[in-house]
Amino acid sequence: MKAKRKEALAIWQAGVEAVRPEKCLPAAMERIVALLPEVFQPTARSRVLILGGGKAGAAMARVVHAELIRRGVASDRIVGWVNVPGEEVESVEGVTLWPARPAGVNSPTAQAVEGTERILALASSARSEDVMLCLISGGGSALLPAPVPGISLADKQAVTGLLHRCGATIQEMNTVRKHLSRIKGGGLVRHFSGSRVVSLIISDVIGDPLDVIASGPTAEDPTTFADALAVLDKYRLSSEVPAAVLDYLRSGVSGLVPETLKALPTDPEGRPRVHNLIVANNGLALEAAATEAMARGYRVLALGSCLGGDTQTTAEVLGDIARGQPDNVCILSGGETTVRLPPDHGLGGRNQEFVLACLVHLRSVLGRAPNITLLSGGTDGEDGPTDAAGAVADGDTLTEAARLGLDLGDFLNRHDSYHFFDQVGGLIRCGLTQTNVMDLRVLLT
Repeated sequence: MKAKRKEALAIWQAGVEAVRPEKCLPAAMERIVALLPEVFQPTARSRVLILGGGKAGAAMARVVHAELIRRGVASDRIVGWVNVPGEEVESVEGVTLWPARPAGVNSPTAQAVEGTERILALASSARSEDVMLCLISGGGSALLPAPVPGISLADKQAVTGLLHRCGATIQEMNTVRKHLSRIKGGGLVRHFSGSRVVSLIISDVIGDPLDVIASGPTAEDPTTFADALAVLDKYRLSSEVPAAVLDYLRSGVSGLVPETLKALPTDPEGRPRVHNLIVANNGLALEAAATEAMARGYRVLALGSCLGGDTQTTAEVLGDIARGQPDNVCILSGGETTVRLPPDHGLGGRNQEFVLACLVHLRSVLGRAPNITLLSGGTDGEDGPTDAAGAVADGDTLTEAARLGLDLGDFLNRHDSYHFFDQVGGLIRCGLTQTNVMDLRVLLT
């Protein structure tokens, strides 16, 4: 079975590789040349502002900068600031890669606020002929905090933590965050005083909604202050969030503070000034994973990139699909599930929990160790507050757990999948991948 684990991991890695900036951005640059031909004229003097944030931000900045230089844009015309995880800081001429959070932290930090203020200042300093290339990827919501007046960083951290713990979807979380931010919900567009914006976006959200990915700094926002309040009411958080947050959202409902951006700007001829381009998503990763699986002799059953909902329920459904398949089938799926954590819980992430829950379910319905290899991993290389991207398991996992006297059900009930797989083996420790298109699951029969 160890050979099957290696195959599952190779299929997963093929999907991740396809959505790395080095692979997906060069082709997107051709679209930028078509949208902004004036930038690449030999006599051009306009600046190119590279701004943004996200887990893929550092790699995106390096690729975009190199592609601009290759196409004749002088280095002294390129300036920028991109908020990235602290592990990914490398120098790019003219572009500051700002360490906005330390390793293992997925909530807004004071360093991220400082970096976001610099991004907004650069956008506001643009001359009328300048253009902005905005680099957006998953994790941008936490890496680009700019609290509205009267709301502190601690307030935003508290709201984010409460929404995480109650199992709110990314759409619900970002509805609230957009209405507490000066950069999200189209705020970056409002600050930009130059001519045109092109956003290059690596999507980490089901369906690729522009307003949800990194909370949509360059997208129009269909949600309202009333929607944000409705999210808090749904999860009964109105009495738990800081009073300043509730007061601000209520002021928005009353029309005392402006709404988020509802329409993208146009030039005097009515042409759009903002172009949002999806350059990679979960579907692209699934396609590459399917190609790798077929090259290894598997028949592929692709379930799409829209699987969300409760992690353990999803694990049971996919486990049932897998046990009904013949040999040598690779079942692929993507998306992002949720875990609702009780106050007292262990350590793990949705991918590790998915694999453990699927293993427990298959053992219970089959009455024996399943002859199925299970893998689930976050394409960003992170899964919850752990150093693992996810986990891989098979029938041998049960054998090792029995040898060590470990109770799978107990670990699952305590949401402590990390410590289970850390003992039996199976954690996927690959480090940050510098991309992020949600999760990728591989089940081999």
